[in-house]
Amino acid sequence: MISLRNLRLARGAKVLVEGATLQIHPGWKVGLTGANGSGKSSLFAMLRDQLHPDQGDLEMPPGWVIAHVAQETPGLPQPAIDYVLDGDAELRAIEAGLAAAEASHDGGRIGELHARLHEIGGYAARSRAAALLDGLGFLPSDIERPVADFSGGWRMRLNLAQALMCRSDLLLLDEPTNHLDLDAVIWLEAWLRDYRGTLLLISHDREFLDACTTHIAHIEQQRLALYSGGYSDFERQRGERLLQQQAMFDKQQRDIAHMEDYIRRFRAKATKARQAQSRIKALERMERIAAAHVDTPFSFAFRDAPPAPDPLLQIEDGAVGYGERMVLERILLTLRPGERVGLLGRNGAGKSTLIKLLAGELPLAAGRRLEGKGLATGYFAQHQLETLRPDESALQHMMRLDPQTREQELRDYLGGFDFRGDGAGGTSTPATTPCGPFSGGEKSRLALALLIWRRPNLLLLDEPTNHLDLEMRHALTMALQDYEGAMVLVSHDRALLRATCDRFLLVDGGRIQPFDGDLDDYRDWLATRRAEITAAAACPDQAADKAARKADRAQAAAERQARLAARRPLVKEIEQIDKRLAAWNEEKAELDARLADPALYTGPQAGEVPVLNKRQAELAERIEEAELRWLDLHEALEAIPAD
Repeated sequence: MISLRNLRLARGAKVLVEGATLQIHPGWKVGLTGANGSGKSSLFAMLRDQLHPDQGDLEMPPGWVIAHVAQETPGLPQPAIDYVLDGDAELRAIEAGLAAAEASHDGGRIGELHARLHEIGGYAARSRAAALLDGLGFLPSDIERPVADFSGGWRMRLNLAQALMCRSDLLLLDEPTNHLDLDAVIWLEAWLRDYRGTLLLISHDREFLDACTTHIAHIEQQRLALYSGGYSDFERQRGERLLQQQAMFDKQQRDIAHMEDYIRRFRAKATKARQAQSRIKALERMERIAAAHVDTPFSFAFRDAPPAPDPLLQIEDGAVGYGERMVLERILLTLRPGERVGLLGRNGAGKSTLIKLLAGELPLAAGRRLEGKGLATGYFAQHQLETLRPDESALQHMMRLDPQTREQELRDYLGGFDFRGDGAGGTSTPATTPCGPFSGGEKSRLALALLIWRRPNLLLLDEPTNHLDLEMRHALTMALQDYEGAMVLVSHDRALLRATCDRFLLVDGGRIQPFDGDLDDYRDWLATRRAEITAAAACPDQAADKAARKADRAQAAAERQARLAARRPLVKEIEQIDKRLAAWNEEKAELDARLADPALYTGPQAGEVPVLNKRQAELAERIEEAELRWLDLHEALEAIPAD
């Protein structure tokens, strides 16, 4: 097991952990939590023998194989699957040994190595590596591609696959979900539940922590405390502990006040001086209890958005893609004020493409885009951080965005995102420091601050929680719950999706359709889809037939949708004409009755007769035109089959 005894860990003059004593038993899955900068990554470095404790002891079983995710991936020419196989160092050593033994014709050594290869499951290693790549979202055509062909985010997935390939005793994962989408997160969650070694996991995804961990080790105020259960259990236990601590603090404060009052009243009296001195010494010896304090540096809300048109945005029979390759077709989507939509779908299905289309960054290849007058879009993209100017501070970015607003107001606003002061002290990020050296979390906070200041009435968010810690994610969730505009969200953070989305759309097979269910249903849908893909690989002919039937059903459904879409405006206009005709006929009947009354022409209202005649003629003309239009619409409607 891993044992810490009275351990002190510091980076330079900054003490990260003081007096840590705990034990982590084999097979435990421990989530390591704490504020950014509290020392989580430094503890990982200590476990990998890259840092050494300043005081106390760290004991680990000798010979343990430790796996971790590399932070850099060189642009190698080797295939992706071979790169993943490199994660199993013993496998590679056996393969090298076999090559040498075969070259020297050492039959005994060849037999020994093949026996060991069988023991470690080496003959199935390539299929295990392919399964890891598939689970993390790589296509079958990707596994033989050179590592150098992949982008930075996909190389991080390769690094994760390489770490999972290692037959480790201890697995260290630092924010493994940052570069994953929801289906890969769900797959990784299941893989980690089945992992037989000891797991230490740093994550800011509370549902992921709940699903994968048996314990939580939390760093707070330089103290490392171990809690049983997942993250939800930790929050409950910590809340109870803080309540108890506050009650003890309040009681101690009452005792101190009582003793100080006694000392003040009686220390000068000869008969009470000894008792007063005794209380003074008791106060000096008393170990003070700190007040329970849980605070978040983040406090912000969306500014009031401008009045929103209804609908905000419509896409009719749209198609979008890149060049000749269409990613999504037959898009029929209407966004209305206040709607909160989550996008679901497997990796590469087109979720980010749809977000870019809605944001206006991709043009329609076919169909129509209708924007409501007054639409104000706010778009947070996965590449949003790259748009920041590295030589400018958070305050300079805000002043560039809104030069008319007073500097102090901008500073106050940035303080809600924990950009405070000028760096004279504290743990906040200075508002006047150039953002080039910022961490990913700091850059994400700044990008969100800039987006929110623009007051959008349609918010488009593509993985906004990447690099954000638990407190900032919670603050963003609270702000989005109070946001009154419309929102479309892509995220692998299920807690955020559950708390902020009212409905889901499934992006799959080049189509967009409503998803009738919650995130648990989506997890089941993913499992079914994976089983279908596996069956298709095993029985390609049967799968092709099934795919053809599915395509026929999809085409029939699309044709029905097209017919409904064509009939809908005709039916709506007929209903409107019926309402107008009813009102006009009623008014004309009243006019006809008045004009047919002889008393009208001799009485005091005789002067109104020309006006009434004119109105009667107008109504007759309108009724005739509406009836002709009504007949045309019915003819057009009858030409479109109802089903």
